[in-house]
Amino acid sequence: MSVINRSSLIYVAGHTGMVGSAIVRALRAQGSNKLLLRTHQELDLCDAAAVRSFFKKEKPKVVIVTAARVGGIYPNSTYPAEFLHENLTIAHHLIHEAYQHGVKRLLFLGSSCIYPRETAQPIKEEQLLTGSLEPTNEAYAIAKIAGVKLCQFYRQQYGVLFHSIMPCNLYGPGDNYDLTTAHVLPALLRRFKEAKEKGVPSITLWGTGKSRREFLHVDDLADAVMLLLENPSPPDWINVGSAREITIEELARLIAKITGFEGQILWDASHPDGMPRKLLDSSKLRSLGWRPTIELETGIHSVYKEVVKKVAV
Repeated sequence: MSVINRSSLIYVAGHTGMVGSAIVRALRAQGSNKLLLRTHQELDLCDAAAVRSFFKKEKPKVVIVTAARVGGIYPNSTYPAEFLHENLTIAHHLIHEAYQHGVKRLLFLGSSCIYPRETAQPIKEEQLLTGSLEPTNEAYAIAKIAGVKLCQFYRQQYGVLFHSIMPCNLYGPGDNYDLTTAHVLPALLRRFKEAKEKGVPSITLWGTGKSRREFLHVDDLADAVMLLLENPSPPDWINVGSAREITIEELARLIAKITGFEGQILWDASHPDGMPRKLLDSSKLRSLGWRPTIELETGIHSVYKEVVKKVAV
């Protein structure tokens, strides 16, 4: 079933977020002009009755689930109950009501944090549930695993084409730059921008800087989503990553260069690093013809222009 056509009524849950807005841009670029979009104020995805009423009234044919409560190490480890409850509730309501109201195709956005903390690298899809999770984002990961498995089992039991995509760390336009809730890359961009503008001699970052991460521009993820939605028989879940690793220390130095910060970078090892290494094996997706096109430094430069406009000291 191809989704990229003018006749498909497509509901993008979470369209105001970084990922959802990128997917909306990609859908519109492909010619989709029948999109269902609702803000949180218009539709609370934690309200079962409201979600049921929405599906009953609007009858979408395709659902793309990007809505989630997200954040970096601090909010994940500080508010685990909310991260588990809200993300589990969103996944449950959307996946179940999509099935109940005749949606034949649903794509669920997972996360690379679903994989075990200590596992072979690069991480293959088959390594899900083979070990313990990273404690700092365990609650979020459990909710995402439940969503992935709900899609798998509804597909297995009822024959609906519900499937998932597992991205690495994402960045891009529309990211969150709030220092208390942001992920590492946007948080570093804001920290270094403000340090540069205030002329401070040094900046202290959490952890040791030795953990390794893989970053992907959100527009490259949106291209992967378009490709998967055209695939008549995608895997139950599939990884999507850039295949380029970088330490957090290397990332910090790159961002210092981009922002023009010339001071000293210090590390506070009393704070956690998170998962030591997280590199996805994206060979399954690449075998379908997808390749990332936005190099990391180029992508960060483009995002920094947005930070300069949006974030004042």
